[in-house]
Amino acid sequence: MAIDAGNAGDLVLATYKSGQYIAELIEWTPPRAVVKILAVVKHPEQGDLHHPQEVEVPLFHQRRALAYQEKAVVPIGQLQPYAGEVPDYRESLQQALLQEMRLAEKRIAFWQRSLQELTQLRQDYFGE
Repeated sequence: MAIDAGNAGDLVLATYKSGQYIAELIEWTPPRAVVKILAVVKHPEQGDLHHPQEVEVPLFHQRRALAYQEKAVVPIGQLQPYAGEVPDYRESLQQALLQEMRLAEKRIAFWQRSLQELTQLRQDYFGE
């Protein structure tokens, strides 16, 4: 549920460039808002967002999480109210990074298994 209006000091969940953060609302100026980062919920994705899952791209982006107390200008549609506890920034960053790494490892395992099965199918189909 997006926020209709906000007040300075409100806690929000902010999505910014494929990352998600717990933040404090600093300034509400539609269609954007300025937020101050307090914790990381989801680490930003790596690579070219316009060509997901591609490694042969002109620039494979390394995206860092926004820093503690860094200010970010976020479209209001990317904000949601937040009412939970605010975890320690460094601990939240570590958890978000580890979660993103686990997801990458699962994708690697999936594609390796998929390649094994396709190789077996090629053998079954064509005797190669």
